[in-house]
Amino acid sequence: MKFAAFIEYANEPERLAQFRPAHRAYLQDLLQQGRLVVAGPFADGSGALFVYEVANESEATKLAADDPFAKASLFTGIVMKPWTLVFASADNLNPPL
Repeated sequence: MKFAAFIEYANEPERLAQFRPAHRAYLQDLLQQGRLVVAGPFADGSGALFVYEVANESEATKLAADDPFAKASLFTGIVMKPWTLVFASADNLNPPL
């Protein structure tokens, strides 16, 4: 089951930059495990959208809580909603890393 997490970040650019490598490594690990479908920040830097592939909402909530940003108190809000993929374009999902 997929859950979309709408994450709000603390307005602390220096701390976000400090923890970003660990945050991205954590998400990369989830991606390789098949537990993360897609993730990325909002263009205004206020937060991010993560889509998890999990058994239930409590598992999605735990994945968000285990993120290095969350452990550093850089998540100031999370809205978790069940999500259904209807359309996707593989060409548009290649991140510019």
